[in-house]
Amino acid sequence: MSAIQQQKRRLFFALWPGAAQRAALAAWQPPLRELCGGRAMRPDTLHLTLVFLGEVAEQRLQTACLAAQEAGFRRFDLQLATAHYWGHNHIVHATPTAIPAPLAALAGELERSLRRHGFHVEERPYKPHVTLLRNAKWSDAFLPSMPVVHWPVRDFVLVQSLSGEQGAHYEVLARFGRESAGE
Repeated sequence: MSAIQQQKRRLFFALWPGAAQRAALAAWQPPLRELCGGRAMRPDTLHLTLVFLGEVAEQRLQTACLAAQEAGFRRFDLQLATAHYWGHNHIVHATPTAIPAPLAALAGELERSLRRHGFHVEERPYKPHVTLLRNAKWSDAFLPSMPVVHWPVRDFVLVQSLSGEQGAHYEVLARFGRESAGE
């Protein structure tokens, strides 16, 4: 195996919450965990994935950044208001009551731009969510209402997933879409 083949990064694009949104989402975890059990995600790992790339060769990193710059981005507000359970993977997650048009547009444009640049992106319906609990157990019953998390989205990020002794650790590699500080 050559040195180039060995130098890969596990990457994804995401919306990255600010401190207030991260704290508000983390506050959902204890009551949900009391109901569903499972393992709460560490607050520093909470995010909303836009596009998962998986293993990407180091030399393709700049191309991924170029694809992100080409994707249209408009600021928008996201309201996370509902917790749901996915039985197929035992995850409790926060979702918006309605997907804002700019979020759907960003995810779609980012996928198309990445494909134009030769990245493999899974073709499946986009289901925006923030994973709160893993290894949870719940029924088809509705989970209780939670306080709405207001999230002003001002940019999106390219993230590297690193494995460590305490599980996954995420490192933000680049930010996209942030307008100048004066705007």
